[in-house]
Amino acid sequence: MPQPDSVIQLRGAALSLGGNAGTVEILRGIDLTVRCGETLGLIGPSGSGKSSLLMLLGGLERATGGQVQVLGQDLTGMSEDALARFRRDHMGVVFQSFHLIPTMTALENVATPLELAGRADAFDRAAEELEQVGLGHRAGHYPSQLSGGEQQRVALARAAAPRPEILLADEPTGNLDEANGAAIMDMLFGLRDRHGATLVMVTHAPELAARCDRTVPLRDGLIAGGPA
Repeated sequence: MPQPDSVIQLRGAALSLGGNAGTVEILRGIDLTVRCGETLGLIGPSGSGKSSLLMLLGGLERATGGQVQVLGQDLTGMSEDALARFRRDHMGVVFQSFHLIPTMTALENVATPLELAGRADAFDRAAEELEQVGLGHRAGHYPSQLSGGEQQRVALARAAAPRPEILLADEPTGNLDEANGAAIMDMLFGLRDRHGATLVMVTHAPELAARCDRTVPLRDGLIAGGPA
C-alpha cells in the first residue's frame, strides 16, 4: 500500500535490457519512497543506474520486475498511450540535452505541451513562464539562435508550464558552464517553490545535491545502504 504522503513508491523495481551480449541488469530491485513536496537527488558513479531509475519514474522505461507507483497509479500496467497522457497531465521532465524542437520558437516549444493538453491559454501561460526564466525577450527566437544556457531555460519553462505535481531532471546542469549551471540550479528550485512540485533529479554536481532535502546513492543498479 502506498504511504499516505508519498507521491512515488517503488518496490523491488528492476530493469533489464537484452542485447547481443545477453541480458544486462541495469536496476536490480529498487525500494524507494518519495514524499509529497520533497526534493530528492539521485547520486552515484556513471553507470550506477541513476538515469535509468529516473526514466522508470517518468514511465519512459518500463520496469521488467517489481512495482512502480506514481500518484497512486501503477505505471507498470499502463499502455504507452496511457503513460504519455499521465506524463502530460502530471509530470515535467528536464533533460541534460534540452530536447527542444528546432523548427519551433522558444514560445512555441513551451506552449506545445499546453496545447496538447487542450489549454486555451497555452500561449499566454508559455509567455508567462518564459518571463519567469528571464527569456521573455527571446520568445520569438529558435533554439539555434539561443545559447546552451538559454535553451535549458526554455526547457525548464516548458517543464513547468503545465504546473506538474512532479518535476524530473536528468543532469540539468551537465552541459552548461559554471555560471549558467548555477543560474539554472536557482531557477529549478525556484520553479519547485513556486509551483509546489515534488522534484527528483539526477546529478553529479555536489553543490546541486547539497540543496536537495535528501540524496539517494546508487551503485551497480542498487541503492547503496538499502531501501530509501
